[in-house]
Amino acid sequence: MTADIASLVLEPMRAIRTDLAELKSHGASANLQLASMSQQLGALTTAVYGGHSERADLRRRVARRLELVDD
Repeated sequence: MTADIASLVLEPMRAIRTDLAELKSHGASANLQLASMSQQLGALTTAVYGGHSERADLRRRVARRLELVDD
């Protein structure tokens, strides 16, 4: 009788432990994906601002070449 009661308690607790382990695994995976996306966003931001700088430099060079701006 005592074993049956212990079994009634232990089996759901084992299932809960398994579910928690899966949730921890999914949480760790989500954290890795978020960190990766953060790095990619930083790289993209750097590339975009670098492109703006290069485009502004090109405009200045073209303006000088066409003598639109005094040196």
